[in-house]
Amino acid sequence: MVLLSLLATPIPVAATETSSAAPLPVAQETESGAGQTVVTGSRRPRPARDVPATTTVIPRTEIDRSPTLTQDTLVRTLPSAATFRRTPSLVSDPTAQGLNLRGLSPSGVARSLVLLDGIPVNDPFGGWIFWRSLPRLGLERIEVVPSGGSALYGSGALGGVVQLVSRPITGRQVDADATYGNANTGLVAARAADNWGPVRASLEAELLNSDGYPIVSPAQRGAIDSDTPSDHAVINGRIEADASDALTLSARAGLFRENQNGGTRFTTARVELAHFGAGAKLRTEHGGTFTLDLYGRAQRFEQDRARVAADRSTEALTASQTVPANDQGASLVWSGPTWTGQGTHVFTAGLDARRMAGTSEEQLFPPSPSDTATVGRSAGGTQLSGGVFLEDLYTPIPALELSAALRMDVWRNTDGEQRVSRANGSADTTAFEDRTEQQLSPRLGLRLRPVEWLTLRASAYRAFRAPTLNELYRPFQVGTILTAANANLGAERLWGGEAGVEAESTSLGLTTRVTGFWNVLDDPITNVTLTTPLPDGSARQRENLGQARVRGVEASVDWKLSRRWTALLAYTFVDPIVTRSPGQPELVGKQLAQDPRHRGTAIVAFHDPDIVTATVQVRMTGSQFEDDLNERPMGGFAVVDVSASRHLFWKLHVFGAVENLFDREYLAGRAGVDTLGPPLLARVGLRLRDL
Repeated sequence: MVLLSLLATPIPVAATETSSAAPLPVAQETESGAGQTVVTGSRRPRPARDVPATTTVIPRTEIDRSPTLTQDTLVRTLPSAATFRRTPSLVSDPTAQGLNLRGLSPSGVARSLVLLDGIPVNDPFGGWIFWRSLPRLGLERIEVVPSGGSALYGSGALGGVVQLVSRPITGRQVDADATYGNANTGLVAARAADNWGPVRASLEAELLNSDGYPIVSPAQRGAIDSDTPSDHAVINGRIEADASDALTLSARAGLFRENQNGGTRFTTARVELAHFGAGAKLRTEHGGTFTLDLYGRAQRFEQDRARVAADRSTEALTASQTVPANDQGASLVWSGPTWTGQGTHVFTAGLDARRMAGTSEEQLFPPSPSDTATVGRSAGGTQLSGGVFLEDLYTPIPALELSAALRMDVWRNTDGEQRVSRANGSADTTAFEDRTEQQLSPRLGLRLRPVEWLTLRASAYRAFRAPTLNELYRPFQVGTILTAANANLGAERLWGGEAGVEAESTSLGLTTRVTGFWNVLDDPITNVTLTTPLPDGSARQRENLGQARVRGVEASVDWKLSRRWTALLAYTFVDPIVTRSPGQPELVGKQLAQDPRHRGTAIVAFHDPDIVTATVQVRMTGSQFEDDLNERPMGGFAVVDVSASRHLFWKLHVFGAVENLFDREYLAGRAGVDTLGPPLLARVGLRLRDL
């Protein structure tokens, strides 16, 4: 429903049906935005204003001109989107980068599904998102559907879906970025694409290195604390071939590596990832379109944890953890032709399956070694999942569209095991019972356009998320707080609905949107503070908490003031409250941790190719709590970001950007130690754009 169109220039969008297998040539969007095509809300390409589900789009032009450096920060410019902690992926490893939409019970694990051209990119072990593995030079647009999406996408889409759509390969293209800024932050990125008759290919690469910044607050900073350096490298390739007029084949592969330091010698993280995929798309004359995707990945996540003195003068290695994981999956989707019957029907059906496996292997270094001290811990298993769905888009009259979707999912946890080793050489092995569960996920939607300038939307849905292997088996530590896993976790389940209105005035260049939403999350998986720590020192444990209610409203005004000037105001209010907590009644009425009630964005953009392209944005986040007991508050903040670019000659542009222009200091976390959000980060550079 919400279309971000901050820039006055036309935006490239898909003109006809697209898929992960073969993005097609693009057409120019009309200035009103009515021509924008999206694919996420109904798993088939449709004009954005016709989709019953609320949909937000960040187009290519905004991605390119955003002042933000990392993808997670870019997505967080949408007030309805947030990551678990306030720190960006520049200084925070993926375990703290779980995505949540509309404040739906944030945690380190994403409660929203992230796709790249229809393929899940959430980590198979923990559901995390490796944001830095998704170079923005290769993106055409980002689509956000912030409501229960399990009826079409199954587990993982509990709180919605974010899809990154790759740029189509339309001919010879070369783009490149080279920037450098304070904190010794340098970025080099390039993308090249070409076609040779029926064959098309693209290659993209990105390198980033940064010294980071001191993340611990000055009042608590000690001798062990320093900057938070990080680096990453990514290379992705894609090839497509038209085997015939009706059949398109594709393949893709990529490598990613990331190194991060949390600010001390023994707080480090490392990721190595390889992914691959293959696809086919068959268009039939009367039977619709069939899209097949196959994918997989192999990865290794490593993390060291530290035991820190109270005055932060010394530290010692307390644990070294390695998590190898892999997954394989397949998806087959059929998009039918239009059928006539008391109006028109358009059916979409599909099935998908995924296998995920991984193990958390820990070497522990207890402070007081003894024969019975735990020195090693290994835990992991395999999760198999699959589902089938059917959706009908029914249009009884041109002004009214009704949608109905239903999906059945089954998942099975197998081979679950934990092995604990002690200093005297003994070991205890616990085998966890295999478990199978299933879930039926319906969704109903309505889109009414009584007059051309007014669109009304409403939907109701049920969604779910199965616990990840990480939540079932892997303990973790943030700051000084150790949180235990729980092999007995069940699925989270969501009931919810939304209703909204969109009014568009072409003559004024003004689009206004308001959407109210209401969600009830049953048995949310939450990090619960324990009355008595566990024998291994865990002060918290993952549990199915009881019930939480998350309701609120989001509103935006998108105004094209003139040919050069555009503005956007967007705001999201969320009321996230625990409503039931068996065994811990003191949590009832508490605000969900890491969940601010207020978030907002204001953006003003100026674009004149003969002068300059500039963007000023203000991001506001309200106060929130670090913990479930609401005993560790973190105040609200607002930061200003700016960017500007100017064409020099040929295809070369000079570019500059500043995040947190006024160097606003604010808390990002309070997990045993107070940590800070990013200070002023500035960079300048050159861009090569083949436009």
